[in-house]
Amino acid sequence: MKKFADIFRNSSFTKLFLANFTSQMGSTIGLTAFMFYLLDRFSSQPTFATITELTYSLPMLAVFFMIGVFADRMDRQKIAVYCDWISAGLSITLIAAIYVGWMPLVFGMLFLRSAIQKFFFPAEHGMVQGILKKEDYTAAAGLNQLVMSLFMLFGNGLGVLAYWSIGIYGAILIDTISFIISALLIQKAEIPLEAKLPNGSHKLKELNIKMVFKDFNHGFAYVLSNKLLFTLIIGFFIFGIVNGGFSVMPIFILKYKLAPESYEQYSIVIGFVFGIGVLIGSLIASLLSQKVKLYHLISVGLILSGSFTALASLPNNIYLFLGVLFISALALPLINIGIGGWLPSIIDPKMMGRVQGLISPLNMLSHSLMLAFIAYSFPVLLTIEMLYWIVGGCLAIVGIFYLIVLPKLAEENGTVVENTVTESGV
Repeated sequence: MKKFADIFRNSSFTKLFLANFTSQMGSTIGLTAFMFYLLDRFSSQPTFATITELTYSLPMLAVFFMIGVFADRMDRQKIAVYCDWISAGLSITLIAAIYVGWMPLVFGMLFLRSAIQKFFFPAEHGMVQGILKKEDYTAAAGLNQLVMSLFMLFGNGLGVLAYWSIGIYGAILIDTISFIISALLIQKAEIPLEAKLPNGSHKLKELNIKMVFKDFNHGFAYVLSNKLLFTLIIGFFIFGIVNGGFSVMPIFILKYKLAPESYEQYSIVIGFVFGIGVLIGSLIASLLSQKVKLYHLISVGLILSGSFTALASLPNNIYLFLGVLFISALALPLINIGIGGWLPSIIDPKMMGRVQGLISPLNMLSHSLMLAFIAYSFPVLLTIEMLYWIVGGCLAIVGIFYLIVLPKLAEENGTVVENTVTESGV
């Protein structure tokens, strides 16, 4: 906890952290409320809920080659601010589209807003890397994991409550307000020039197609030249499959197996149980990250979480299901804190945007493929139990792979991965 307090003494980090928290909380509430709106209005068409998730992930495939280059060549602070303001405007437009009731327009607005938001995170990650010391990276990853657990704990519940109390329009209005608050916080943050413009100042007109693809290829070559970084990034493809599955599987197993008549109420319980598991796991993982090698933290977390995710398919009793899911959630922070604390130390700050520009689309590609696969195969070809087997198996397989290869690669790379990451092998 003392380490967290030390990080928050950095006022710029505090503003960026609060901006990211505010923006994500609003988006979580709006997206959750919209999914329940679709399940209510189109209860016989679960595909619509999956399409909603696709509108969040697919836009990355349209802009992935630009987002990293922009984050490395343009002013990162301005990129983040503009993303928030534009997203706020598109949220208002989304309300109008829902009122009209034409679903292609609704999904189009969701797609466009999501595409704009994809430019935010590489710019924000680059700024955070530039304003923190290397010894603070693992603590910052732990803090981000704690925030993620709060989203899991309260996000879905708040989304459902917002939908019940103020309706879909009110929930999306919360989205709008959250983006505005985030933009104002980032505007007020004092970001050092080297963190905003690590590669010097460039004008938008200089970023022609030739330069964008040249820089993108440079980032790709940079990843390929670092075996440790490349190996970690391979795992993100599998993580996208897992994220895609988990975005709809809990609601589906409630609606179509465990609690068909009360799935909305139990979705709040699942969010609470999962969030508590991740919250406790975050505290445990933050302590372990100071004592255990990060690659052991990552591998054990993957194997445990994957095994218990697969086991969660077996119970027919909802309370037993919640118990197994809790253990799976307990192990997830080991993965996120391990990777989140390690990556910034092995990535050159000048390349952070382009590396994130590769990680995010790879993750979103597998995320989208998994959702498309679910939309096509469930419930016609696959049962809900089979989906849990697929997701759990993917996690466990990556865990075993990392357990075998990461120790050797970390040694070759010269990266210190014990008692906080303090050196870079790049």
